Amino acid sequence: MQYKHLGRTGLQVSRLGLGTMNFGELTDETTSFKILDEALEVGINYMDTADVYGGPQSPNMEKGYGISEEIIGRWLSQGGRRERSVLATKVYQPMGNGPNDRHLSAYHIRKACEDSLRRLQTDHIDLYQMHHVDRLTPWEEIWQAMELLVQQGKVIYIGSSNFAGWDIATAQNIAASRNFFLGLVSEQSLYNLTARTVELEVIPALRYYGIGLVPWSPRGNGLLGGVLRKVSEGRRAEPKVQQQIEQHRSQIEDYEALCEKLGERPADVALAWLLHNPAVTAPIIGPRTVEQLTESLRALEISLSDETLRRLDEIWPGPGGEAPKAYAW
Repeated sequence: MQYKHLGRTGLQVSRLGLGTMNFGELTDETTSFKILDEALEVGINYMDTADVYGGPQSPNMEKGYGISEEIIGRWLSQGGRRERSVLATKVYQPMGNGPNDRHLSAYHIRKACEDSLRRLQTDHIDLYQMHHVDRLTPWEEIWQAMELLVQQGKVIYIGSSNFAGWDIATAQNIAASRNFFLGLVSEQSLYNLTARTVELEVIPALRYYGIGLVPWSPRGNGLLGGVLRKVSEGRRAEPKVQQQIEQHRSQIEDYEALCEKLGERPADVALAWLLHNPAVTAPIIGPRTVEQLTESLRALEISLSDETLRRLDEIWPGPGGEAPKAYAW
């Protein structure tokens, strides 16, 4: 396994992070335990979850589940695992029906952290991530709550997820004005060959502040995982994915042809492309089986030539560079 510092911290995490969103919904507890055990065995120490995981996810979901955290907690309770894991979870989305059971008020942050610690059966969270930005709560309030968790030893590092570039800059500047240690150390963003918007302003902000980028959905919701072959073999895609296939069919055909020429699985090339970017710390993979986990390790061994990288840019063009050059120069 390869490791990399999480942003500008001294903490080293595996180049692949284990996402657990499927635990409790698509993956039962027994299989989840096997995946977690195999992850540790192969050197993956970065375990990512969220309080809401364990059932269908949507931006306007009524209430989260806590099931993924509970599964991880029961796994950790078997002993010999916590000290080998870098445990990350998230706060923001609703975990109750009350008006204060969501978002980033100091009230909700405190309660959500206590609830996550209880479900995870641990006394601290290594990386506590704000799942979304809350522009209705003052940053002074958010940082005061996070500072207190750090002082109490319940949280070590703070991260963000789904933040815009200017949210990251605002958060860091206010953290600096409060002398709050590091502020944000990581940002978990949607980033893959099919979704490259973060190249405009998020990645430049992360580079400037020394914040690690943790891509989620690194295989583009399955579009980069050899989807045409799977469909041709009779494995039906979800209606939403099928619609995306038709929308990007020519690109997917070119992409899968390139991967076949390279002699690599499309899913592995997608991960290797992300790992090639120096801004990226660790893509989050979400295996539903042990086999899917072990297959993903191949991406760590793939070296993409400059010619291949140029061809990938031709097939999946990004925004044209960083802002403002991408649109104004």
